[in-house]
Amino acid sequence: MKIILRNQYLSRQRFNRYLIATGNNNKRAKSLYAANIKLAQAFHPVLSQFEVVFRNALNTKLATYFRDPDWIINQKRGFMSNPILARSQFFLRSSVEKAENNLRYKSIPITAGKIISDQMFGFWLAFFVPHHYSLVSGQPIYIFPNKPSGENRTSLHQKLEDIKNYRNRMNHCEPLCFNANVIDCSHALAIRTLLYQLIDWMDPALRSYFESIDTIQSKAERIMRI
Repeated sequence: MKIILRNQYLSRQRFNRYLIATGNNNKRAKSLYAANIKLAQAFHPVLSQFEVVFRNALNTKLATYFRDPDWIINQKRGFMSNPILARSQFFLRSSVEKAENNLRYKSIPITAGKIISDQMFGFWLAFFVPHHYSLVSGQPIYIFPNKPSGENRTSLHQKLEDIKNYRNRMNHCEPLCFNANVIDCSHALAIRTLLYQLIDWMDPALRSYFESIDTIQSKAERIMRI
């Protein structure tokens, strides 16, 4: 991309960080910028599939708990309407109702499957927040049957929150290859390690599938060679 276009559409301030990290070497800075995009691309399949696995594991656990495959619809007037959730503005219920309204607008039949797939990562993460967690009798923790004994709701919530925050950084096109103004992929690799921890705690048999779609390590190594 020509410099005038880069400064107009990517912003000079954004690219300057790459210049600083590469000693004001324009060629290396461009390579680093492109490599950072490829690192984000590498994370996408792993993060998106982790979200699917996490979501489906929680759905299965809660469907069993409520003895209702349509719990996500029927519990709008159940635990999702408990008065103690007023402080969260009935977040879960509102999220389900928003999905239902969106389906109605598109003239798509409302089903539990459609509602489940429409929910953001934050919806499922909310089940590890105390006021939601207690209303479903702590069921969410049981999707991690292989977790170490020292891991609890609080520590799992923090790990999941870290993953969500990193995913948001990636989706907002923020750099993933810096520690301050130094080229460093240690945080990216720490998130990768964390993802595999949680995958193993859910079901170690899943690891080989994730490894088959994972190119994060090689993309990080490419960055560190720039």
